[in-house]
Order: sequence, then C-alpha cells, then structure tokens
Amino acid sequence: MTGRSVESVGGNSSDLLTPKHEIRVAIVDDHEAVREGFRSVCERYGFQLISASDTVAELLDSNALRENDVVVLDLSLADGSKPSENVANLIAQGAKVLIFSIADKRSQVTEALRAGAGALIRKSQTMAELAEAIELVASNVEVNNTETSAVIDSDADFKLRAGLSAKEREVLSLYASGFTMRQVASQLQIKESTVKEHIDRVRGKYSSVGRPAPDKANLVLRAIEDGLIDAVQL
Repeated sequence: MTGRSVESVGGNSSDLLTPKHEIRVAIVDDHEAVREGFRSVCERYGFQLISASDTVAELLDSNALRENDVVVLDLSLADGSKPSENVANLIAQGAKVLIFSIADKRSQVTEALRAGAGALIRKSQTMAELAEAIELVASNVEVNNTETSAVIDSDADFKLRAGLSAKEREVLSLYASGFTMRQVASQLQIKESTVKEHIDRVRGKYSSVGRPAPDKANLVLRAIEDGLIDAVQL
C-alpha cells in the first residue's frame, strides 16, 4: 500500500484525481450477480471493463491484464484460493488490487492487505464509494478509509511492514543474497538502472515505516527479518 494518502472514501478526495486516460478494470468474483452489477458501475463511471472472471487463474490465463490495471477482487472465492496468493499473483503482473468483499473474516482481509492490496471496500458500501476507491487506487493514492484503517490498526505488526511489491521482494531477495546489482539485472533480464530504482524504492519504503536501510548490510537485515532470505544463506 503506497502512494499519496487521503483520509477516507466518500469525501472530496476525488478532487485530487486528474485521470489522463480511461481506467481499465477487471473484477474477480464467483457470483454472477456481482459481476453483472459491476458492469453497470463501469458504464456509469466510465471505466473500461476488461474482464469479469470467477477466479484469478481465469483472469491471468486470459492475458487481458496490463500494467496498472485495477482488479476488484473478492476474498472468498469458490476455488478455495488464498487471498494473499491471489493478490500477490495479480501484483506480479503489474496490476493494482482493490478488495471488494463482505469481509466477514478479519484474517483474510489482513492477509490481502499485507500482500499489497490497495484498500478494502465492503459490499455493503455504495457503488459511488467503490468507484471512487477505484479511481484513487488507479492514481496511486492510498485509501485510508475506515474499513482499511480498522484492519491495520488492529494488527500490531502491520505498520512495521514495508509493503514491498512482488518485484521489489524478488529484487531484494537476490540483492541481499549476495548478488551485485548487475548480477540481479542479468538474472531477472532487466536493466541495471531498473534494479537500482527498485532498491531505492525498497529503501524508501523501509524508511517510511521506521526501519531504515541506508546500506546493503541493513537491507540484508531487513530481508532476513521479513523472511525473504534465510540467515544461513549468508
């Protein structure tokens, strides 16, 4: 969960947004009525609906996702998939995730937010609130609404988590394992400058939660603390 922050959905936060293009969205929900209702939300608010799927696997198999698309995701799907894995798999494809659920299981919500979901909107909330949250997530504005904040505040460890993306975790795990930036770039087939950008963002995120990592030694320590690498690797 990163980006600019607003206090809640439902106020004047939409004034912060200046979309430069149509927002592309997908929904993953195993109830047809919810998927069909979401179509009308997209029509009303001008979102481009790229997929309405039963499962995350179906959405990923369709190859419809592009980087920065927003995926509206239910937590409890009939295929029994884990919320954290669903969120992580979507983020790994460059998507932004918004949880849209009855949210009756606090552990599932916490799991999804820890994995990097942008916010929680309950199905009892209005379609206008859902639409506004989609716009905020698409614009990299952190949605600090009551529902999301309540989960975070109840989890003593949550605020100490840096909220690294799947790619940032992958880069950090290699770098902290002893790879140079050039070796990480070669391993992941990306530019060395891109690796540096990821590492710089990782440092910034750790610093923002009071866990500074100004040098590689501290990054190694943070990676061990967060279970990204094993101390015996070093």
